[in-house]
Amino acid sequence: MSRPADPTYAIVTGGGTAGHVLPALAIAEALVARGHPRSTIHYAGSERGIEARLVPPTGFPMTLLPGRGIQRRLTGANVGAVWGLLVAGLRALRLVGRLRPSVVVAVGGYAGVAVAMAAVLRRVPVVVAEQNVVPGAANRLVARFAKAAAVSFDGTPLPRAVLTGNPVRPEIAALADGSTRAEARRRLGVPDGRRLVLVFGGSLGALRINRAVLEALPLWTARTDLAVHHIVGARDWEQISAESPTVLGSLTYRAVRYEDDMPTVLAAADLAVCRAGSGTLFELAAAGLPAILVPSPMVTADQQTRNAEQLVAAGAAVLVPDAELDGHRLVGEVQRVMDDEDLRAQMAEAASAWARPDAAQEIAALVEAHAHG
Repeated sequence: MSRPADPTYAIVTGGGTAGHVLPALAIAEALVARGHPRSTIHYAGSERGIEARLVPPTGFPMTLLPGRGIQRRLTGANVGAVWGLLVAGLRALRLVGRLRPSVVVAVGGYAGVAVAMAAVLRRVPVVVAEQNVVPGAANRLVARFAKAAAVSFDGTPLPRAVLTGNPVRPEIAALADGSTRAEARRRLGVPDGRRLVLVFGGSLGALRINRAVLEALPLWTARTDLAVHHIVGARDWEQISAESPTVLGSLTYRAVRYEDDMPTVLAAADLAVCRAGSGTLFELAAAGLPAILVPSPMVTADQQTRNAEQLVAAGAAVLVPDAELDGHRLVGEVQRVMDDEDLRAQMAEAASAWARPDAAQEIAALVEAHAHG
């Protein structure tokens, strides 16, 4: 006779982007570390989201719901979107009824709304985990019915907010002790005596940042003390790689389409140039890495600028508006930080002090405190 399946302890729900999915997985892993079998933590996400690729390797059971988000303007696509959300809501109601979890953890995204509202109807407690200073529409709705909201930044306007920070992957949190730096630089092939600038803009890339790097490269050719690791992103890869200069002089430069091993590059770097998503900021802080932040202008309520201002206020980062970034501005900002060892050390110390390496464990404890049973 086969052994009956363990009852589901938690449904972790939401996603669409890595900024939602990676914190969600960090919370799920923290629950496992606290003694809940992996088979009892169920992930519910979107068929269209990156969770379809990121969750299966973790071994968590998963359900993907149909549909897509509603656009904030009148469009025919919203008719299909509303229908998809209704179907997702019905499937979520059945899922929660079948699994009967002790708690639901919602991290944002429309799939999270469907599952969280199904949990409310089924009288299952809900805990929200919000990544940004300015909450997304999904979490603003769900938080009205939630037992608690774990927030990443002080002052995030959600009811029953508890400041926890934004969870990062365990391998990122482990960078805090600095013990992997020498090995990381060796694995990346960073020559001795060179300081490493890490440039990235998310999985798809950031065209403004990528173009600024192309403009900066000719201005860096005489530098014998600099190395640049440029993560271009899938969207811009063909265009940027085709336009990259072939003569780089003394500069050490490496461009990659995508980086599968972010812990290694974060551990090896001396300075980051990147967007200001919440997950990115907390990973930079965990690594004690100073940053030049270029917030994306294409996000709701200018969330990334509000996020970046928090790290700038802590003394760990410089903010450059997207519209002001070009090659000359990038060269100047990099030079100002990289050529001043005292400033760079102060920024690194401020980043480490701002970090919340135990965020996932704090959220897991909050989840346990509000779960049935």
